[in-house]
Amino acid sequence: MKIILYQLLPRLFGNPTETLLRGGTKEQNGCGRLVDITPTALQKIKSLGVTHIWYTGLLEHATQTDYSGFGIRKDHSAIVKGRAGSPYAVKDYYDIDPDLATSPERRMEEFIALTERTHRAGMKVIMDFVPNHVARQYHSDAAPPDVHDLGSDDNPMQAFSASNNFYYIPGQSLHGSFDMQANEAYPYRESPAKATGNDLFTATPSPNDWYETVKLNYGVDYLSGGRKRFTPVPDTWTKMRDILMYWAEKGVDGFRCDMAEMVPCEFWEWCLKPLKQSFPQLVFIGEVYNPSLYRDYLYRGGFDLLYDKVGLYDTLRGVVCGQRPATSLSDCWKSVGDIQKHMLNFLENHDEQRIASDFFAKSGLNGFPALVVSACMNTNPFMLYFGQEFGERGMDQEGYSGLDGRTSIFDYWSPATLRQWYDGGHFTLKKLSPESKRIYTYYKKVLTISSRERAISDGLFFDLMYCNGDNPHFRSDKVYAFIRKQDNEAIFVLANFDTAPHLTGTLIPSHAFDYLKLKEGEFESVDLLTGKPLKLTLRRDATVSCRVPARGAVMLKTKF
Repeated sequence: MKIILYQLLPRLFGNPTETLLRGGTKEQNGCGRLVDITPTALQKIKSLGVTHIWYTGLLEHATQTDYSGFGIRKDHSAIVKGRAGSPYAVKDYYDIDPDLATSPERRMEEFIALTERTHRAGMKVIMDFVPNHVARQYHSDAAPPDVHDLGSDDNPMQAFSASNNFYYIPGQSLHGSFDMQANEAYPYRESPAKATGNDLFTATPSPNDWYETVKLNYGVDYLSGGRKRFTPVPDTWTKMRDILMYWAEKGVDGFRCDMAEMVPCEFWEWCLKPLKQSFPQLVFIGEVYNPSLYRDYLYRGGFDLLYDKVGLYDTLRGVVCGQRPATSLSDCWKSVGDIQKHMLNFLENHDEQRIASDFFAKSGLNGFPALVVSACMNTNPFMLYFGQEFGERGMDQEGYSGLDGRTSIFDYWSPATLRQWYDGGHFTLKKLSPESKRIYTYYKKVLTISSRERAISDGLFFDLMYCNGDNPHFRSDKVYAFIRKQDNEAIFVLANFDTAPHLTGTLIPSHAFDYLKLKEGEFESVDLLTGKPLKLTLRRDATVSCRVPARGAVMLKTKF
């Protein structure tokens, strides 16, 4: 079964507020809640072929909203990015964010109910695990009684100790170049200063640093050349393993591990393999951007999936924007080779700009060929970011997140297309624009094909680009062609990144016939995207003619 992962930020999902203020409070702009992710919503999401939902921002994190009335310490606003705060500045690894609850005092119950609803809908639950850094004012009020809080047993007079959970700058107070007081009555104080989450070992982080976070210490002495002190097992290792165990016992099916490559692979090797013995269903997705580390984090570390960001995503973006030729896509699968099935394909996530934004393709329609390639090129999983299926543009100035083509993770907001689709819990397309409806229909079709057609979900892959580079009847700079094959079915795929349609004559080499066990002759085929029939004449080292729409694709299914 092909995994299709749907990334959803509950804070923004189901928020009906239409009149939004830049930098508005929760009371002014509203906030999505876990209960808004209803059985109907889950069935609509599942209908896209989705198998797993990554609920982003579940863990309690630093915020400018005051929840002290519920026993949660108030955060100093100087070290919170945005009114709502970053989901990646976790303040309590053992708790659910109160923003997401109808009744904050029952937030854990509401999370468990969401997990059960998701499972009843036939999908798995993925949550964030943020192992590299925490909020500067980390404090767990929900941890089990025998758990010692991170940093509570540290010796802050030592810059580094494998027994410490944090790194310190002894003798220096934090004095970053960001506003240390913000709208508070007194400036934020931290002495001695702790190292910042993006490996900044000074007391002076800038506004461009991850100044709202502190780096966790896994026993790597960065101040002494990166020496590793892993014996005895560092205290942080045990604490982080116990956190994963805690959520696995509550029914979570997997974890998306933020900036996994900033945590030593030795920790993952020590932690994940035993954890999977206790919970064999767990899926671990690693945010790893350095290709030279891929195999270590998969084979040693125990990860199941890694982001294919610097390979397929970056290449597809270049092809969509006319900066790279379609032939460059062949290098993507070649570069990962034996680990292809472990690479998670995507076109959007919370870190990247929306396809439909002015900074990328300017319309979701222009991303159609990239969708076909990313979702259908191989058997590996595909990730969809909520709103992508409607062509959400991300062109709002929400607050802390400016006009950058991204949907804010820092602010209270309500993306227009999601609000229109949600429609008070009716989940209809009637309020969406014709363009958004067209995008949704196309996404649903492509993702359904990728999950239900066995040639796509399980079949062999054959890249046709190497033999069509000099073909005068084929635009190898604009069209990407490949074949998928399983048993007696083959799907011939052409993705056209050009703004004009092309009548292509694609050469099918003899090697493809041998590798895929294709047959020669005349065959009936149907374009899975349009339902239109087409007769195919297949001969070794001969071309197949087909018209491919502008910024579109054909997927010709043939049975032998």
